[in-house]
Amino acid sequence: MWNIIIDNIWDPLFSYDFMKRALVSLFILSLSAPVAGVFLSLRKLSLSGDALSHAILPGAATGYLIKGLSVTAMTIGGILAGTMVIFMSALFSRLSRNTEDSSLAVFYLVSLALGVLIISLSGSGVDLLSFLFGSVFTISGDTVIFLGINAVITLLIMAVILRPLIIDSVDPLYLASVSRCGPWVHFAFMFAVVMNLVAGFEAIGTLMAVGMMIIPGISARFWSFRLGTIIILSVLIAALASLGGLLLSFHLNIPGGPSVILILGGVYLLSFLFGFRNGLIFKLFSPKHYES
Repeated sequence: MWNIIIDNIWDPLFSYDFMKRALVSLFILSLSAPVAGVFLSLRKLSLSGDALSHAILPGAATGYLIKGLSVTAMTIGGILAGTMVIFMSALFSRLSRNTEDSSLAVFYLVSLALGVLIISLSGSGVDLLSFLFGSVFTISGDTVIFLGINAVITLLIMAVILRPLIIDSVDPLYLASVSRCGPWVHFAFMFAVVMNLVAGFEAIGTLMAVGMMIIPGISARFWSFRLGTIIILSVLIAALASLGGLLLSFHLNIPGGPSVILILGGVYLLSFLFGFRNGLIFKLFSPKHYES
């Protein structure tokens, strides 16, 4: 009896090609996006990731208008738009007394409005919801290839800048005193973030992509203080949530992207309650240490 139920639950993953492509795509995305998300959280830039996820919309929309549903055109447009927002926000923050996050907030809101305007005035009949929330079950083979290339490039970038990135995340003043690579490391890291947001946009939409990037890393930090362990846990959390979200979406006939993010939200709640490091239950029942 139970074997039949379990087989019926797992069977869609092996019976339908669109389920296979969706699962492979989200697994690939889980290898790169959460890694960038861990450092966004460590650098207290989680909301900047959300801002950039909106900033790529006009570029992707322009690519769609020029070449239709071309992965290459929409990817190039999204990367150019996101990179431009990073550059302009950094430039304006240096030329004024505003902080970089303030400038980023302005440019991302303008970009979001511009993207919505482009889609609305195009007359092409493209559904705005497909841009914002994606459709993981309609992923093409070209998108799977792009996600693989993105994962390789992201991991290479992170490997090259890992040491200065860690120092810059913990003590940027120290890095500035011993090296001038700080701004370049920051820009390379933010470029990797943009690439993964574009990749996430291709798979689950602009609004859902940032969830795949941010939530796993934040959840993993409730279980460990070691950076390497946090990165590994974030990848595993994202992969398991992708698997569970796709199965939940198929059996309940609900959208795939939001299903994945809701499961990630559930993982965050469990981590918040039961995590070994700063989890609520752990803090309540752990022995108190008093200092004289």
